[in-house]
Formats: sequence, structure tokens, C-alpha cells
Amino acid sequence: MLHLHCAEFRYPAARAAALHDIDLEIPHGAIVGLVGPNEAGKSTLCLVASGMAPAVVGGGLVGTLEIDGEAMTGRPAYELAERVGLGAGSPATQLTGLAATVFEEVAIGPLNLGLSAAEAIERVDEALVAIGIERLAGQHPRRLSGGEAQLVAIASLLAMRPSHLVLDEPTSELDPVGARLVAEALHAVAHNGTALLIAEHRMDLLDGLCDRIVVLDGGTIVRDGPAEAILADPFLETLGLERPARHRIADACRMVGAAIDPAELRRALGDWPHR
Repeated sequence: MLHLHCAEFRYPAARAAALHDIDLEIPHGAIVGLVGPNEAGKSTLCLVASGMAPAVVGGGLVGTLEIDGEAMTGRPAYELAERVGLGAGSPATQLTGLAATVFEEVAIGPLNLGLSAAEAIERVDEALVAIGIERLAGQHPRRLSGGEAQLVAIASLLAMRPSHLVLDEPTSELDPVGARLVAEALHAVAHNGTALLIAEHRMDLLDGLCDRIVVLDGGTIVRDGPAEAILADPFLETLGLERPARHRIADACRMVGAAIDPAELRRALGDWPHR
């Protein structure tokens, strides 16, 4: 379990805290969506939840980050990376550009941990299978589609065997097909026991993928609950966030006197990935 308790984070030289009063628990196998308006602090929360803030970016953290009951304060970055994988929206910022094949790209992380070639190969094979991209192993990373490149970036994180993944806008540069590939892969990863925190602006992607939704505004958590209830709540619109299409369509139908169940709309629109 990843647990942030009474967390407050301030960037170096900043006058005000970017996050405050953060209490967040993410158990193994859970998929938690993180939403909020621009400048709400979503990327900062991803950095803090992964331990990269303050370990890499600096700043000051009050409160605690615990992973599986162990405090992460003061741990070196390489050790944090084995506990929590942090992924960004653009795969170009995560892929090294040094490898001639996808297999070699995914192997770079384990080899940098000082593992033997045999163990690194085992980890790469396991990560590629977990994401469902074994077919890409021999391809050059520069010849991949956007969705495939993002899957390779996630596989590179999994090869480090973290118990948690924190992903900041993992589909921001992808078309709907690429976003669907990533969502289906994340569902499979969580099914294998990995805990996920996903900051994402695509509400329809989170709908059906997440168990819980956390809403962040002004650097603090203002809602935290079951995905079905949070994504249906008109409160999201007061923050400038769109609810999933099925809820907006159901509202429009009610306005003209047609009663439609949002659950029926989910089935009609396609619940992906199926949970």
C-alpha cells in the first residue's frame, strides 16, 4: 500500500505550499484516478507520491510517504524507483533513445540496477507479457506509434518491479486508439496486483477503468470516493471538469423528458476496459 499522511509539499524558494493536508491510500491492485482543474497540483502530487519530490526535485515535505509500511523519507532515488514507477505523458521523455530494439530499451533499467543479464532478461520478458507487447520486442523504438511507445515506457517501469505505478497524464499525446491500448494494459497490470495512481484529463478513460477517483483543487483533496459516484457528481463541472459522456448524454435526455440509465449508456458506448 502507498500511503501519504498529512502531506504538505513546498517547492524550493516558493512562498506557498503546492500541496497541503493530503491523506491518500492506494492499496495493491487498486486503480485510483486523479482529476482536477489546471494548476490544482496533480503533477506535484504525482511527484510526491512517487517520492521524486523532494528526493530529486528538491523542496520540503511535511508529513510522511509510506510504502508497504516503510517510511520513504531520505531514501535514494534508485531505491524509490524500485518501489514506485513514475511515468509522464510523453514517452519521448522516458525512452532513452540509446536502444536499437524495444527489448533493449526495457532492459536498461534492470541493468542499471546491477542485475545479471539473466535476471534482466527475465524481467524484460515479464514486463512485455504484462503489457501485452511481446510482438514489439525486436522493433526499433523510433518506429512505434504513440500508443505503442507509451506502452514500452510503461513496460520499462514494470521491469524495475515496482509495487506501485504513478502515471501523470499517460494518454495526453495519444489518439483514442492509443489511449485505449494504454487503458487496457493498465487494467491488466492492476489485475496482477500493482497499485496505480493515474492523473488524467480524459474522464471517459477513467470511467470503467478506476475503482476510485480523487479530486484535487487548490493543492488539497476535495473529493475521494468510488469512481461511479464521483464521476456522476455535477460538482466536477463547478471545477471546469467534464463528466463522462454517458452522464452528460443521460442529463440531456432527461431535459427532453427521456429517461435513460447511465449504466445502460455505458454498455451502449462500450465499457473499456471491462472490469
